[in-house]
Amino acid sequence: MILKGTNIEHKLQNIREKKGSHEKILAEVQQILQEDALKESKISDQLNSKNNTRSNEFDFDLLETDKIFHIDQIKDICIDYRLRFLNSSYFKGKIPQEAISKIKHLESAHNTEIKGFKIMAPSKLFKLEDKDDPLLFAPIGNDYFYLIHKWGNDLHPLRKLFAWPFKNIANLTLVVLLFSYLVTLMVPEGLFSKKNTTAEFWIIYFFMFKCIASIVIFYGFALGKNFNPAIWKSKYFNA
Repeated sequence: MILKGTNIEHKLQNIREKKGSHEKILAEVQQILQEDALKESKISDQLNSKNNTRSNEFDFDLLETDKIFHIDQIKDICIDYRLRFLNSSYFKGKIPQEAISKIKHLESAHNTEIKGFKIMAPSKLFKLEDKDDPLLFAPIGNDYFYLIHKWGNDLHPLRKLFAWPFKNIANLTLVVLLFSYLVTLMVPEGLFSKKNTTAEFWIIYFFMFKCIASIVIFYGFALGKNFNPAIWKSKYFNA
């Protein structure tokens, strides 16, 4: 006598039929999916809301301490890398499904509805009003924020260096002075006289500095640019 193999799928179907009808199972699955869709809809509404909630009712025993950041720490990073930290409603990129899933998991684990989402990202990723690596936060309270999800590519390794001149007026002036000096060194010898002198070099340097400084000032005013400490929490592109 040859024993037939056990078909696990058939066994599962038999148990299902014994413990409930197809209609009941489909109804339960449909209800679960509807509840899940409703949760995602509520989360999407909160992400697009301009709600400025300053805290959420988290269970602190369930939070990961390495994902808790104070507003001063966030500010320092924004200034160093010329980023903005704004309400999620201004974010013009697409928030990935993985972030939504993490929010649902947090809400379920902490038995709460999370509000007041914030995103840290470069200015180009926000819909800024007139006047490469997003991070989604939720406020905990007392100026502390909980990092929920990070997506996208890492920032360029030289972004901090490129953002350094825009931290303050002293840094920008130093860069303009240095760049003017390098441009002056590139002026061909004997262009203005047969023999270069120290006095002539510094006259050319002063001329180069005025030209470059004028371009920088015009660019700054024309495009409404400002220094990093002034824009990191501003919703205006010409703040």
